[in-house]
Parts: sequence; structure tokens; C-alpha cells
Amino acid sequence: MTALIYLGAALAEIAGCFAFWSVLRQGASPLWLAAGALSLLAFAWLLTLVEVEAAGRAYAAYGGVYVAASLGWLWAVEGVRPDRWDVMGSAICVAGAAIVLFGPRG
Repeated sequence: MTALIYLGAALAEIAGCFAFWSVLRQGASPLWLAAGALSLLAFAWLLTLVEVEAAGRAYAAYGGVYVAASLGWLWAVEGVRPDRWDVMGSAICVAGAAIVLFGPRG
């Protein structure tokens, strides 16, 4: 369930930020800002659903998922295929996120 929450949060954050990017950098209608703000609210809410004892740990682990999802967005929405360095860097980030989230604590 945690992976799905993180994926949903990443998509909500990226979509929300992309809405602002589109308005400010690409001249999209300012109406996109409302959708972007709602998407960013959904992102913040979704992160509260992760079952960890500290918010900072939830955010740190989310960072790796965000990197991977951003590269998926790059390819799916912006039409730019990630290169091998993107993929390698993303894999390292996801591995780091897994260590943060699932590492043994005692």
C-alpha cells in the first residue's frame, strides 16, 4: 500500500507543479493554477497516509519515488526519453528510499 500512496503522491505533486510551470513558462491559461493547487493539496494529504513514525522519514523515502516518477513524467507527458544516466540515477534514488523506509531499526 505504501508504494501506491507514494506513486499517487508523486503524480499529484508533479501534476501540480507542472500546472504552475505551464502557466508561468509556457503561457497556459491561469485556470491551470486552480487545478495545480488542488493537486498539490492531494499530494500533501497522501503523504500523511504513509505508515511511519516520523514525517521526515516518510518525506525522505518519498524523494526516491519522486525522482523515478519525474522521469516517467518526462517520457510520458513531455515526450523526452530518459537516458541511461537518468535511469541509473533513479535506480539509486529508489534503492536509497527503500533503505530509509524499510531498514531495520532497533
